[in-house]
Amino acid sequence: MDTILVIEDKDSMLAMLKQTLETEGYQVVTAKDGAEGIKRLSDERIGLVLTDLKLPKKDGFEVLRAVKADSPLLPVIVMTAFGTIELAVKAVKEGAYDFLTKPFDMEHLLVLMKRALDASRVATENILLKEEFADKLGFPKIIGKSSQLQEITANIQKVAPTNATVLIHGESGTGKELFARAIHFLSLRKDAPFVAINSAAIPRELLESELFGYERGAFTGADARKLGRLELADKGTVFLDEIGDMDMALQAKLLRVLQEQVIERVGGNKPIKIDVRVVAATNKDITKAVEAKLFREDLFYRLNVFPITIPPLRERRDDVPALALHFLNKYSAEVRKGPLTIAEDTMDILMKCPWKGNIRELENVMERAVIYADGGAIRPEHLGISESSILDALAEHVPMDGPLHCVAEAAQRIAESRRIRQVLKQTNGNKSRAAEILQVSYKTLLTKIKDYQLEEKGE
Repeated sequence: MDTILVIEDKDSMLAMLKQTLETEGYQVVTAKDGAEGIKRLSDERIGLVLTDLKLPKKDGFEVLRAVKADSPLLPVIVMTAFGTIELAVKAVKEGAYDFLTKPFDMEHLLVLMKRALDASRVATENILLKEEFADKLGFPKIIGKSSQLQEITANIQKVAPTNATVLIHGESGTGKELFARAIHFLSLRKDAPFVAINSAAIPRELLESELFGYERGAFTGADARKLGRLELADKGTVFLDEIGDMDMALQAKLLRVLQEQVIERVGGNKPIKIDVRVVAATNKDITKAVEAKLFREDLFYRLNVFPITIPPLRERRDDVPALALHFLNKYSAEVRKGPLTIAEDTMDILMKCPWKGNIRELENVMERAVIYADGGAIRPEHLGISESSILDALAEHVPMDGPLHCVAEAAQRIAESRRIRQVLKQTNGNKSRAAEILQVSYKTLLTKIKDYQLEEKGE
């Protein structure tokens, strides 16, 4: 629950507000003058400030200005006597969320506070959306039907409702962030922020400020307090991509976050309690990095509570057709072209490709193909994939050692099995018709289907 700072110089009023707000489930911090209230701002993690305008030492305007200087998104509600409504309106113009005229109805105060807190959360989320994932709203859709993907999905459903730290392993382009988002959306934290940050894309000195935030005056140009991504993700999930590239000094600070759920802003010296779930990802072999003293062993074990490995696309080719069709529909809608299909020989090429860039590379190929296509079907020439790349992909499945006749036999088996699958699909499984097209006897076709185990694959 949010922490409310109440600044009021009258003891009876202060006690009444404190009791009422605590009864509603809020945590309450109190101050009897403006100077003490401003100090409380730096000592506590405050969600909303409720302050009188007329206060000893420093008045409500000075409190308001101090709040907006350090935390522009922190809502302030001012309380005022009837005779100072003009001043209250002035306070709103200077950044206060709203004002209440004493005496006021407590139900009205509670409604106003809820609106202010909700508005603050939306504003915080908007900052994150603009910077990180403005075009990625909604529940993440994991596409594919391979056995590997089904196993990963089952594991995600098991770990998502817990608070366990997850470490996702996978090559670049396999969709690690998509799986991290799925974990968040299936968790109890789904209504709180999901904050993604790439550890490899930001220089070390900037990454510390991005993660932990900084206090005003911490360094040249730090004119106001800035909340870090870990603090912005409070009650939610932080996704740390490419964790294997994180500096060793920052690794020590991250370890403290995982152990104690506290942070310290750059330039600050007071621990700030947070509540975040960490999902990390890497395309590196962290165990080798640990052996080479490039990654902290204690941090690795903290992160690796629930490991998930996403296989590269070349190891789950059964997912290629579904992904290709998904990207076809996505980019056809974007460029406003009529219905497009993928020609059979085009899909055969997509299935053969090595996809070194994984799903990201497949998406780029399909986007390009949609742009090139004039309508109807996506043809091989629309893909922009060289013949040498296709031959290289086929060569991966052929043993390149031993006698020449063994290599030729392996290549023949690959070619025959692919052609038989293609024709069986064309004839909707009619083996007699397939034998005619392939110009082999019905018995020979049945023998090869059994030999190549095509029926076990649903062919």
